[in-house]
Amino acid sequence: MTTDKYLEDIKEIRSLMNKSTRFISLSGMSGVMAGIYALIGSVMGYFIIQNAYRNGYTETLNRLNSTPWDQNPSLQILVVATSVLFMAVCTAFFLTKAKAKKHQQKIWTKQSIRLVINFMVPLNIGALFTLALLQYQFIGLIAPAMLVFYGLACMNAAPYTLGTVKYLGVSCALLGLINTQFIGYGLYFWAAGFGLCHIIYGTVMYYKYDR
Repeated sequence: MTTDKYLEDIKEIRSLMNKSTRFISLSGMSGVMAGIYALIGSVMGYFIIQNAYRNGYTETLNRLNSTPWDQNPSLQILVVATSVLFMAVCTAFFLTKAKAKKHQQKIWTKQSIRLVINFMVPLNIGALFTLALLQYQFIGLIAPAMLVFYGLACMNAAPYTLGTVKYLGVSCALLGLINTQFIGYGLYFWAAGFGLCHIIYGTVMYYKYDR
């Protein structure tokens, strides 16, 4: 009995330390939903590209210009990607807020602010770098760059939340690096990183922390 009590005390102390240094209310289901959104976006991107080839709009696949919307697949893909990001962020916010409320925790704490800052700095740098690639028409490197910088953002934020985030970051970054050697297959790597990896990560998080 004494040993069991000691073990319970150690678990309680560890839990209190985690709560004081990490934001632990991230929702695993939000990761699953983000992955589903990404897969849907990837399918839409695939059909946009196929439609461009079928209708002879391939010259606009590698650049954004003033071409009309229905003849500008690059702009269509950009809108799809932005919509996926918006939906993923909104879902993550509401599900994480619900989880924090369930555990009687505030969503905006010192820990969550540190998490957001450390996540957003590499992500914003990556966004600016991606825009530069788009500016100079290095379209084939956009998907790898997005995966690498997103992975770095996850790894940078991992010390301030649940450790599973680190493995998501490593997976995405490695997929991005591999993608640099297979230019032209960015959509598939994008689906694997932002889609499948998020679903696996979210499922692990859900069964490990949320249930």
